[in-house]
Formats: sequence, C-alpha cells, structure tokens
Amino acid sequence: MPTRARAQDTLEYFERNLDAYLSDLRQLVEIESPTHDQQGIKRASLWLQTQFAGLGQLRRFDTDAGPVLRLFRRGSGPRVLLLAHYDTVHPVGSWSRLWREEKGKIYGPGVYDMKAGLLFALWALRYLSYSGQEHPNLEILLTPDEEVGSRSSRIFIEDAARGADYALVLEPPTGAGDLKVHRKGVGWYVLKVHGRAAHQGVEPEKGVNAIVEASRQVLRIVEAQDLEKGTTLGPNVVKGGTTGNVVADYAEVLVDMRAWTLDEAERVDSFMRGLRPLQKGARLELEGGLNRPPMEPTPESLRLFELARGVARDLGFDSRPGKVGGGSDGNFTANLGVPTLDGLGALGAGAHQKSEHIVKDALPPRLALLAELLTRLTRDA
Repeated sequence: MPTRARAQDTLEYFERNLDAYLSDLRQLVEIESPTHDQQGIKRASLWLQTQFAGLGQLRRFDTDAGPVLRLFRRGSGPRVLLLAHYDTVHPVGSWSRLWREEKGKIYGPGVYDMKAGLLFALWALRYLSYSGQEHPNLEILLTPDEEVGSRSSRIFIEDAARGADYALVLEPPTGAGDLKVHRKGVGWYVLKVHGRAAHQGVEPEKGVNAIVEASRQVLRIVEAQDLEKGTTLGPNVVKGGTTGNVVADYAEVLVDMRAWTLDEAERVDSFMRGLRPLQKGARLELEGGLNRPPMEPTPESLRLFELARGVARDLGFDSRPGKVGGGSDGNFTANLGVPTLDGLGALGAGAHQKSEHIVKDALPPRLALLAELLTRLTRDA
C-alpha cells in the first residue's frame, strides 16, 4: 500500500477515536499534578499505570520527585525511546475549571505542556495493537519532574538513551506547528555574595556592602552575553540585606543562562566560575551550572526529521525544522549522541499560563504522525 494511503488509514483511526482520546485526556488533566505536590503526582502516576497496563512490560521506579514509569514493548528493527513528563506547573486550585472547551480549543492545567502529548504514546500503542502493524522496539519513559530540571529523572533518561537508536519527545511543536530539532541549553546559577555588616549611620566604613558587590557583578554577568549567538544571561532574582540601617552582609543573585551550542554554554560556565570580588573584603560563592546541554541538530537527527516530515505531508500538513529557546528532556538524549526529534505532541499555546490550551481539530493528524512515524522507522530507517 502506498505510504499516503497507509497514513490516511492511520488518520481515520484517530478521527474515529477522538472522543475516547479526549475522555482519557480529561481524566488526566483533572488530576492536578504540579511537580512538588506529591499527592497529585502519585494519583497521576497510578492513573497512568492503569492505562498502560497490558500494552507492554511496565516498571515503576520510586524517586524523591515521584514515580518514574518505564514501559518496554518488543518489536523489530531499531530501538526507539519516547519521552514525556506528567508533572505540571500550575498550583493545585489555581484553575477554577480544570477542563473547558471553547471555539475549538481545550483549556486546562497541563493540557498543552504536556499531558495531551503524553497520551499520544498511550494511543500510539493502542493503534499498533489494533492495526497489527510492525513497530520498533519501544521504550516509553514517563517522568515526574521535568518542569524543575529532571533532577531525579535524568539518570533514567540517560540510561534509556544509551540503549536507544532514536529518541522522540512528545512535547508540543512550535507555535507554527513545526517539529523541533534545536533547543537551547539551560543553566542555572546562584551567585552568593558575602560582605560584612556595620551600622549604616555610625560606622559604615567598617562594612562591606554585599548588595553593592552583587550589583557590580550583575553588570559583569550581563556583559558576558552574546546576543548575536543567542547566548543570554538573566540575573532575574536578587535577594539581600536585613534592614535599612545595616550595611548588607549578604546577597544572592539567581542567573538563568541559555545558549544554542555547547561551546557557548561552556564559555559562559567558565566565565561564571571565574568571577572574583570587586570590593576588598567581599567573598563570592557560586552554585549550579549547566542543567540541560543544548539539543543541537546533527545529520542523523535531521534525517529523522525528514522522515517525520514525509509522514506529515502524507497526512496533509507540513513542518519545518524548528528551534526554540526552552529546554526539554530531549536535550539529555541529544547530548549522548542519540538522534532526537522533539515537538511530536499536541498543537496549542500558552504553556505555564492560564491561557494554556490545545487545538482540538489538530489532534488526529498529530496523533497519526507519531503512530505512522513509528511504523516507518521499522520499514525505512
């Protein structure tokens, strides 16, 4: 059967089952699961274990952040890793309505980032069971702490990646609907500045003002940006001092770093670690570093993108190779040399905002894209 005809058959399956998919999605969205809410994380993980039961060999690993779920499904050909997270950013109770449909859009906490995309994995497995089509050896990894840097999950992500030939990330596509081949690396730094307290009115000369020192360091940090290369440094949180009539003896600055390339990320890291006090008597401490290395495109990942692009065209839409400033767990797999394609989730907008939503009519083609790509990785890769 020609590839276009097969793709249309796949699309028809998801069009017929859209209501059932949305029923599942509503149940998951209505389980509020912000990263640090252990009750919500536990409820969401139990729901996911129930839904994925019987679709492969499912294993649960308890971590400080919550359960990491790994599902293995034997197939043929390459080994493909699917990545998704089930934690969200919205505090429990911050949405008055957890599910709302309006003018072709569906709103809810985490519906776009990324519970809709996570369920693409569940429904891809259901489609493969229904159709009997050949598929690769699959591992699906569902994590509870992506929104705070995957501190507990990273070891599982990298372990799974070392056994994979490809990694597919079920985060949303770009706003224009493009798949993602390039993500910035992300670093977080805390610069701690120690000064010396003194009475501001009686003997200020005996003090060392940590806030003044921090301010000077902030100016140095900003100068290390290279906007032409897309490297940014954001000193976005500053704390310090105790009261107005005491020379501040402590201050700290939280700095967000983003860079398109590992060379730039390492340059900035070296710069940050080389900071030295500008006031006599001040002392600096630096914590943090590069949390997610950049997800840089490679010839292999671009070939993976072109395969997915061909599937999309058979389904009636197109995609360009997208690049975004935010990181994902795909940064980890790409850094280990695994061809990685991101943005295979649901089309929508408003991540981390009260306007978060997905586009209902775009769901069947996007679901079909993932399912059909899996079958083609068996045949064509």
